[in-house]
This record gives sequence, structure tokens and C-alpha cells, in this order.
Amino acid sequence: MLNILIVARKEVQEGLRNRWVLATTLLLAALALTLTFLGSAPTGTVGVRALDVVIVSLASLTIFLLPLIALLISHDAVVGEMERGTMLLLLSYPIGRWQVLLGKFVGHLAILAFATLIGYGAAALALVLTGAAIDRESWVAFAAMIGSSILLGAVFIALGYLVSALVRQRGTAAGIAVGLWLVFVLLYDMALLGALVVDQGQTISGGVLSALLLLNPTDAYRVFNLSGSSSLSAISGMAGTARNSLGNEALLAALVLWVLVPLSLSALAFSRREL
Repeated sequence: MLNILIVARKEVQEGLRNRWVLATTLLLAALALTLTFLGSAPTGTVGVRALDVVIVSLASLTIFLLPLIALLISHDAVVGEMERGTMLLLLSYPIGRWQVLLGKFVGHLAILAFATLIGYGAAALALVLTGAAIDRESWVAFAAMIGSSILLGAVFIALGYLVSALVRQRGTAAGIAVGLWLVFVLLYDMALLGALVVDQGQTISGGVLSALLLLNPTDAYRVFNLSGSSSLSAISGMAGTARNSLGNEALLAALVLWVLVPLSLSALAFSRREL
């Protein structure tokens, strides 16, 4: 455990030195504040809660931005250190390869979690300072959105590690990471929507659709956050059917599996890789 924490601290220190923590926090805070002030402006006329509008806006932002940030900070975690020669030095100490990988994961996740908490928390604080009325249900939904956002970031950090453990060059890892972002964030949903339009409900039933949504972590995140209540569903334009058939537990379990499976595969690939 101590070795894991030492590696995690090393990653956090490198993130501070390379300005990753500062840049990510400022970016998320700036975009979150912008969406807060622009998105909450019409709530008085449409009769919805201000924080619910912010939750929908931030959840939509998270789907596009957080996976990209996670992949950027994780795609060279293994291959980058090997190219620089620092991985061989690190493994010369009494530390296992799985401990190195898990320590890096904890460190990168800490960076992402800190940026998300501060960035999105600034949006909620700004909304409170404007005097907007916020009830308990909205605060619970906001906390769930932040927690699931960090979990979504963990998914793509794990995917970035898997790529980094399999390839031989940083450039290849970067290209595959961008490809993964395009597939999970953009192309998968476009293909699914096209299939639904063509199928017209003949083959793709509700159960099949639910399974297809679980095959994409961003879709599981989207359903979890944007159809959490009647208010959120109305604002986001999403019906709660998929959520009702899947349930909170299934959606969160899918996200956890999306973390554990790629992380385990990356540890396996790293353990068999020659230095």
C-alpha cells in the first residue's frame, strides 16, 4: 500500500509541475461557470430549478470533456516512461509492476477528482451566491453527478492505461486514445441512433437497447444523470424508460466494470511486457 501511495504522490507532483492540475481545474471551472450563468438565466420563466439546469449542462459537458482529459493524462503512463527510460529505473526498486500501475491510477484519478470537485463546485457556489433557491433533491442530484463524473474519468484513465501498456510508441498511443474518444463519445451514439431509425422497433427491443447503452460508458453516465428525476428528464429531453429498466445499481455497476476490466487487462499486459 505504501508503494502505491508513493507512486501516486509522484504522479500528483508531476501533474503539479507540468501544470496539468492547474490547467484542468481552470478549464473545468471556466466552462462550468459559463454554463451556470448562461444556462440558469431562463429558469425563472420556465419554472424549473436553477441547479437542475446546471446539472444537465455540466453532465453534457462532462461527456465530451472529461473522457478527453482522462485519456490525455493517461495514454503515455506506461509507454511514455519506457521511452524516457524512467520505467526501468522505477522498477529497479522493490516494487511490483501492478503497484506501479495502480499507484499511477490513484494519482491520475486524484488529479481528475480535484479538478472536477473544484471546477464544478465553483459553479454551484456561484449559483448559491446569486441567491437561487436550491432544495435537497437538487443537491443530491448534483453530488451524484460529480461522483459519477469522477467515475467516468476513471473509466477513461483505465482505457488510456490499456492502450499505453499495449503499444510501443507514444504517438501510436495518442492516436488510439483520440480514436477511443471519437468512438465512445461521438460515433457509437450516431451508429446506435442510425440503427434505431432503420430498425423501427422490429429487432431492437427495450432490453436490447438497455444492453447496448451499457456497452458504452458515456451512455451509462448520460442515462444515470440526465433521467434521474422528472425535472431532469424534462430539461434534458430524455425519458426515464432506459433508467427505469436498468436501475441506478446496474448503471453504476456498468461504470465500475468499465474501470476494473481495462485496468486489469492493462496490468496483465504490463506484467508480460519486456522492458
